[in-house]
Amino acid sequence: VQLQASGGGLVQTGGSLRLSCAASERTFSNYATGWFRQAPGKEREFLAAINWRGSNTGYADSVKGRFTISRDNAKNTVYLQMNSLKPEDTAVYYCAARLSIYYYTDHTDYDYWGQGTLVTVSS
Repeated sequence: VQLQASGGGLVQTGGSLRLSCAASERTFSNYATGWFRQAPGKEREFLAAINWRGSNTGYADSVKGRFTISRDNAKNTVYLQMNSLKPEDTAVYYCAARLSIYYYTDHTDYDYWGQGTLVTVSS
């Protein structure tokens, strides 16, 4: 499956963005999906994940209460709504997928990755 991440951009502190991860296959509903980010000089960080049906989600403590992951299987798309953005949220954001009914929080558990979309939060 091919993933296309989009929706990044420049936003001020406290602002919001919604990222989208569009999949190339209609069977995307069989895939668990996660969002990760990587800032310069830092390791890839787990943010949020959702199971194949959208019934279970998980979040990193750093974004819990600010970010919301959701999916629309009819559109083969997973979203990451990001609110109350902070300068430390600045990074390249990636979506990832794995053919599984369960979601994962470790980036090494995902098989397919999007190309990344840059989010910059100005202070």
